[in-house]
Amino acid sequence: MADSKTEDRTPLRRVVMASLIGTTVEWYDFFLYGSAAALVFNKLFFPEFDPLTGTLLAFATYALGFVARPVGGIVFGHFGDRIGRKRLLMLSLVMMGIATVLIGLLPTYAAIGVWAPVALIALRLIQGFAVGGEWGGAVLMAAEHGDDARRGFWASWPQAGVPAGNLLAAAVLAIMAAVQSEADFLEWGWRVPFVLSALLVVVGWYIRNRVSESPMFEAEVVAAEAPAKVPAMEVLRERPRALVLGAGLRIGENISYYILTVFSLTYLVDVSKESRSVALNALLIGAAVQFFAIPLLALLSDRIGRRPVYAAGAFGLAAWCFVMFGLLGSGSNASIILALVVGLVLHGAMYGPQAAFITELFPTRIRYSGVSLAYQLTSIVAGSFAPIIALWLYKTYGSATPVAVYVGAACVISGVSALLARETRGLELEAIR
Repeated sequence: MADSKTEDRTPLRRVVMASLIGTTVEWYDFFLYGSAAALVFNKLFFPEFDPLTGTLLAFATYALGFVARPVGGIVFGHFGDRIGRKRLLMLSLVMMGIATVLIGLLPTYAAIGVWAPVALIALRLIQGFAVGGEWGGAVLMAAEHGDDARRGFWASWPQAGVPAGNLLAAAVLAIMAAVQSEADFLEWGWRVPFVLSALLVVVGWYIRNRVSESPMFEAEVVAAEAPAKVPAMEVLRERPRALVLGAGLRIGENISYYILTVFSLTYLVDVSKESRSVALNALLIGAAVQFFAIPLLALLSDRIGRRPVYAAGAFGLAAWCFVMFGLLGSGSNASIILALVVGLVLHGAMYGPQAAFITELFPTRIRYSGVSLAYQLTSIVAGSFAPIIALWLYKTYGSATPVAVYVGAACVISGVSALLARETRGLELEAIR
């Protein structure tokens, strides 16, 4: 019976590839902003302040993108549970691409004064809204097309799009920084990666448009008398524990990632006085390793369970962060690379199984809303403020130890959440009611 339906569907590998490429494009756009905030936005949009304060303000605009993500998650989740996953994914891709290109074309503070950061904030909010709807749809397309035995592996590929997007963003910025003088990079070089997003969006649109709708969603539409009227409210009413646990899984994972990929750049350049090239190249290597680690660790979660893999990553990173900053400040390129690679692999032990783990907490009819809420609500209190809190802690205490305590405590919360959640490895999604 399943075979006849499968023949009409997009092959699983194409679905996974479409999710990966689309997610890579969206997170390239999102992380490009974070890297630019750490490296140039303080000088171009907040030039009236000292370097660390200017960077703090740049990070504040960066954080606003996270504030918009839950709104995007609710809106996209609502319509994704009512009219399907695919159309909403296409919309999020276009919104993100337009906002990113416009950031690359923005006049700076020197040209239009205060209107420059205002426009930057507006476009960042659009980015956040778009990416808020991206994650839930992308992982569900992979998870709902895939099989129960290897759901962790298949659903992890959209997750791998995150380091792939970060890798691509850092690579383009690193190339521009390496081939240009400081003045040229600040004048126009930083704009090139943003404008290039237009090409990536066209590629992502073409690939995603060739993928069929989720078969589980289509089956649910046929079986149900009517879709959920307000899916987000039903999630809050029917699955409060799943929502809390999903958010708990995210806290340490989210905070640690933005410390590793955003605050680390500021720490290396402004505190350790390393060059932009050293900082970006170390992040490039770490992101490349994590890209392969995520699906491998997700596959491990299909074999031994979501809980042990997730908890090991969370508690391991809680310990590693006390070693990491010493390595980042060592002045040794090898030590800097080691710090970020180990940190991102441990993060991958959480991020790899995460898509399947959270997906398996919610039934099909409210799954888009459920996973989006669990994933995106945490972004406000975790990812959005992480670089700001870390920078404030360092400025206040003159030491990275409080930053390590902050990250470590968040990771412990995620580790405990993993242990409190039920094991969902091999669970049939259709059986979740």
